[in-house]
Amino acid sequence: MTKQQGTPILEVSDLTMQFGGIRALDKLNIRVRQGEIAALIGPNGAGKTTFFNCLTGIYKPTSGKLFLRPPGQESKRLNGLKPNKVTEQGLARTFQNIRLFPDMSVLENVMIGCHCRTKARVLGAIFRDKKTVKEEKKVVARSYALLEKTGLAELANEFAKNLPYGAQRRLEIARALATDPALLLLDEPAAGMNPQETVELDELITEIRDNGISILLIEHDMKLVMSLSDHIFVMDYGKKIAEGTPNQVRNNPEVIRAYLGEDME
Repeated sequence: MTKQQGTPILEVSDLTMQFGGIRALDKLNIRVRQGEIAALIGPNGAGKTTFFNCLTGIYKPTSGKLFLRPPGQESKRLNGLKPNKVTEQGLARTFQNIRLFPDMSVLENVMIGCHCRTKARVLGAIFRDKKTVKEEKKVVARSYALLEKTGLAELANEFAKNLPYGAQRRLEIARALATDPALLLLDEPAAGMNPQETVELDELITEIRDNGISILLIEHDMKLVMSLSDHIFVMDYGKKIAEGTPNQVRNNPEVIRAYLGEDME
């Protein structure tokens, strides 16, 4: 069975987002399947980040349906959920502009991501009962494990603001993974990275997928997109104009003319 034959993990139907007289998303239909790396490409202003903002509860769509189906679970409608509730359903994201807690340590940034899965409440944190202490130890252990996976373990006690740019990108991915997502959204993860960092990112994203987490990424680095993706969606002016495998998209005359041109070489 190919990856493209997997069960859908994300189903988006007729998604529309209107800002006054501007239609940022226009009846967008997208289906991401379990176990695949899917990419969303298109020029600046095509509506890609707006789409992510609708999925994650930052924007309330004008119309349309959003469903997430984590493996082994029933479909969950995301419409109307606040961002923290969307995360609890199994959808996590990174941002185009890095959003870390700069004056907290690398380890603490990842630990924050774990807390959407913890059960301790205010009283437990105050009185430090055995159950709370045990849970906190698990959070620390899991956070260190994620830092190992993303190559940041040696920087665990460093302030996030002191990390090189590429390391900050990986830290944001580690924090998103700490929420235990079924589907990970990456918004331009390679932006600002040098060639070696991009190669390392390629390997990290592949490893994340191989560990059972489906991925949907927005990216302008066409070399990275073509090497990573099982399926690609192409947007322009809020509409999906093409989709398919990397080869299908690479050879689509409309896509080449509108977006890729010489960049495909």
